[in-house]
Amino acid sequence: MDAARPDDSRGPQENPTGTTGLPERPALDREALSDANFLAATGIAQLTVVETTGSTNADLLQAVTADPKAWPDLAVLTAEHQTAARGRLDRSWEAPARSSVLVSVVLRPANSNGQPLPTETYSWLSLLAAVALRDALDETAGLPAELKWPNDVLVRGGKIAGILAQLGPMGDGSVPPVILGTGLNVTLTEDELPVPTATSVQLEGAVTVDRTALLKSYLPRFCSLYRSFCNADGDATAGLAGGPSLHKRVETAMVTLGQQVRAQLPGDHEIIGHASRLDDSGSLLVVDASAHEHVVTAGDVVHLRPWSPQDQGKHGAAKPGPAGHSTVKHGSDKQGSGESGYA
Repeated sequence: MDAARPDDSRGPQENPTGTTGLPERPALDREALSDANFLAATGIAQLTVVETTGSTNADLLQAVTADPKAWPDLAVLTAEHQTAARGRLDRSWEAPARSSVLVSVVLRPANSNGQPLPTETYSWLSLLAAVALRDALDETAGLPAELKWPNDVLVRGGKIAGILAQLGPMGDGSVPPVILGTGLNVTLTEDELPVPTATSVQLEGAVTVDRTALLKSYLPRFCSLYRSFCNADGDATAGLAGGPSLHKRVETAMVTLGQQVRAQLPGDHEIIGHASRLDDSGSLLVVDASAHEHVVTAGDVVHLRPWSPQDQGKHGAAKPGPAGHSTVKHGSDKQGSGESGYA
């Protein structure tokens, strides 16, 4: 069985749950997604739809290892249902069949001359995807989406989508591919949300919950920004697709900036401070209470209610953190901490 095609059966076309009171959940329109004009206009090399799989990211990681030539740049895999999806920090996640947009893309970043991009530019790819999805939600669904560092898309403070970029195998010594997965909550009801701070396209009152339309809106925007980014040699400060740079687009849309945050870092470390800006690699710069600037390259970020060092007595006593950092007990709105297909 092909690693990236675990089950290509179309299955029943009615609401797959067979339960009354749930949203109608039609299948993706495979004919529309495989239309030659759509694929040519976007630059998508191939697009495969499967009924169910464990994880589209895991499938593509396996597929590009087994047969790299069969999965070129901008090869796309999307599934109606995932049973073993994993997010950042190895979190597990599952949603009802046909309730989400679940899509992964093979990326082999190279400029117009075919020269591979430096791998240090790869850190921008998940942020680029977040910008493309934000624009798609705004223009197609009428939703005011924002970004939360490092890889979440929010609507009115609730997490509606997550994005996960994973580095593929080195293989023959060439630059490794990136597998970029996006999970968008579309018709999940309140009872189906994994946590109360998540949300869905339907719950936010969007003008459409058509998953095919949302996917066909997201993919062209992503492909256009991605190709422009590659042609700029991965320079996030260069103008992109006839408009502002990727760095500017991300900072403009990122609600994390200007917030007081708690950054929970690998190794059980923690930083609390003011999220000031993004550096040239897309890392988050956090200024703590002693005015020391920390570069946060990976980890979870929780948005905190505004505070100042003078307010420590009001919000709770400071206590030593696991890495010697001083942490303060704050009330947190945990904005955007809900789960979606890729966390």
